[in-house]
Amino acid sequence: MTDKNALLFQRLRLRGLELGNRIVISPMCQHAAEGGNATPWHLVHLGKFALGGAGLILTESTAVDPRGRIGSADLGLWKDSQVEPLRAVVDFVHANQSRIGVQLAHAGRKAGSQPLWEGGAAFDAERLRSDPEPWQRLGPSGLAAGPGWSAPLVLDGHGIEEVIQSFVDATVRAERAGFDVVELHFGHGYLVASFLSPSSNQRDDEWGGNLDGRMRLAIEIASRVRAAWPAHKPLFCRLSAVDGGVDGWSLDDSVVLARKLVQAGVDVIDCSSGGLTEETRALPVPRGLGFQVPFSERIRRDASVKTQAVGMIVDAAQAEAILQAGKADLIALGREALFDPYWAHHAASALGVDPEYRRWPVRHGVWLAKRAPGLSRARAAAAAEDISGSQ
Repeated sequence: MTDKNALLFQRLRLRGLELGNRIVISPMCQHAAEGGNATPWHLVHLGKFALGGAGLILTESTAVDPRGRIGSADLGLWKDSQVEPLRAVVDFVHANQSRIGVQLAHAGRKAGSQPLWEGGAAFDAERLRSDPEPWQRLGPSGLAAGPGWSAPLVLDGHGIEEVIQSFVDATVRAERAGFDVVELHFGHGYLVASFLSPSSNQRDDEWGGNLDGRMRLAIEIASRVRAAWPAHKPLFCRLSAVDGGVDGWSLDDSVVLARKLVQAGVDVIDCSSGGLTEETRALPVPRGLGFQVPFSERIRRDASVKTQAVGMIVDAAQAEAILQAGKADLIALGREALFDPYWAHHAASALGVDPEYRRWPVRHGVWLAKRAPGLSRARAAAAAEDISGSQ
């Protein structure tokens, strides 16, 4: 395959932003921030993906309100002092020819939990009280996220307005930090997802009830963030296309919401799934290779919007086939990128796009190109020796 017809390495324009390829690094919580501030860990963690050739890198879930952090060491953009540490990461990514977006989120009734390597359990009441930053689980109704989780405070109209404004304020800070993209996290059972699902939203006012009422918070946030975010910069939105709850949010619902989000100014739907409650970590969707791609394909087709596919996409041929079949416009990698931060460069080699290492950072590529002829000869000699030795 050549550079001419490998969609994975064709440029993509989104409003005024041009991505060098279709490879995106998916948000992955690192729980390494200090007081919501980015640390050297984030510079290395996110910066290595720029060196690795990804077209767009998304930060981990970044809290718009300290009450809505997933964990105590989440990134944040709820105050001005958090802008400069993130700007250092943004500047490094830009200096290495990649683009970077921030995922803005409010964890809602799933706020306050351990990192995965400590078990991922919900903080108890004492742990919530002892943190120097305030915690408060919030939700549309007084339903806990699962066993071990406390019931959230039910948001009233004033509280809902505060939440919307916190997304707007964080968006303004994201622009000051120099981000190229804002992604709104409306999935995985966090605050907005809990408003969307009939399993968790039992309100009978304008923020609940029928589908229009349950979608209202998502649409209000998207509309007001779009107004605050520069018109030339794209806006992404992550949805759980199905939330995993019994009689919960469905793919049909996601198509309806995606159409309305497009009208509100959203440019890309990032198609994930699950997470409404802790019980839905085991999705009723088989976790095979590319298991969420059908969600991306359906939303892309029926909502006439660009989509980002994510979930068990592991090699270049698979990623290219998804794009060639029109099932997505962008390919997002999470754990596979942790396994191989240079996945994009290796994919370019596998697809025959970059046989001479020209896409690599020059400080790396020159060494690899110099080694290539000798390595090829050495491998050929070893293969010949193996053949002769077996005869």
